[in-house]
Amino acid sequence: MSQNLSDLPDVSTLSYEQARDELVEVVRQLEAGSTSLEDALTLWERGEALAARCQSWLDNARARLDAARAPADGQTSPPADQRGTAAARPDHDPAAEREAALDDAAAALPEEESA
Repeated sequence: MSQNLSDLPDVSTLSYEQARDELVEVVRQLEAGSTSLEDALTLWERGEALAARCQSWLDNARARLDAARAPADGQTSPPADQRGTAAARPDHDPAAEREAALDDAAAALPEEESA
């Protein structure tokens, strides 16, 4: 592994962009397949935490946008859990969302050139 994970900052302190960029790097390392099984598991766990952090940032951004769009005439919009957000959907699967985030991060990586 290129860097000891204990040297990395706590995921909860990362901005969205920092978490996303690190997630892309984690996916790159996992896809390279050159790590030991133990390192791959550690990377996977870090990736899961990073994906959850990104999702938290996105959820908070969505809530801020909803609040900014709230009617100016004093009417209140329904609580977030009644507006169809991910948390309110019975089919909400955080693990699947994290997996999709990992897939998206992998798709964002540049294609490797064939030798």
